[in-house]
Amino acid sequence: MKAFLFPGQGSQYSGMAKDFSKYPFWNELSKRAEEVLNIDLINIMNGDEETLKLTENAQPAIFLASFVAFKHLESLGISYNIFAGHSLGEYTAFAAAGVYDFDFGIYLVRKRGEYISQAIEPGKGSMAAVLKISAEKVEELVKNYEGLYVANYNSSTQTVISGLKSSIQKFLEDCKNNGIRATELVVSGPFHTPFLESAREKLSKEIEHVKFKKPKVPIVLNSTAKESSDPEELKYYLLEQIAGPVYWLQSIRRMLELGVKEFVEVGPKNVLSNMLKREKIDIIHFSEIEEIEDSRV
Repeated sequence: MKAFLFPGQGSQYSGMAKDFSKYPFWNELSKRAEEVLNIDLINIMNGDEETLKLTENAQPAIFLASFVAFKHLESLGISYNIFAGHSLGEYTAFAAAGVYDFDFGIYLVRKRGEYISQAIEPGKGSMAAVLKISAEKVEELVKNYEGLYVANYNSSTQTVISGLKSSIQKFLEDCKNNGIRATELVVSGPFHTPFLESAREKLSKEIEHVKFKKPKVPIVLNSTAKESSDPEELKYYLLEQIAGPVYWLQSIRRMLELGVKEFVEVGPKNVLSNMLKREKIDIIHFSEIEEIEDSRV
């Protein structure tokens, strides 16, 4: 079995539009994205990092690049059996699986970014990666701080916490004093916490009258680490992960249980590849598949 994995926020970088413009579906999809959003997305993707990293810009940028990568793999005849996406990447997985179309998907992630940005005053929230200690230990530690939560179970050696910036800074100070490795992330808010409940409610209104279709392949969901092909279940949990944790390591383990032998990261950068390699799990980046195909010519 082969799993396609779609990356989340943090995979954006300045110049990504230039890099992805070499793929055959770029012109069509980037034009459609700009028409749907009515913004100059290509210039944003090639522009300064500060503008690109804004949630409302980074999310459609990553969605577009990842979907272009997916269409490229399909054109090469690369098969797949199951999908998963990390946080924002789950929205790309839904589009790739045909749950909704590209146009609605890129509209939705732009709105998701806007609503997340509106949910809490800028500068009030943050996130941090805690390294080399168990998730269970991190769960115990965050209980000692106001407004802190475990947001991402990324790997056996990395757990991400999220919440009030003041509590994050106190947490980091205490970690330093206790010999625990932790680092603040460059993000614009406390993702995957109850602070984003208003964003979940607003996005719910965007999709309540949209009919989700059955996916072409099962999708392993962030909120449950279980696979699903039920449109109503997919719709419910797509919203739930906005204000709840991402069980990424558990999702990978579930796919291994199901018999997945090959993982492919479908999108910019190699954040997910690095996570899996730390778990001694084989994964290939979609751009390497192109290189393999080229070498056969």
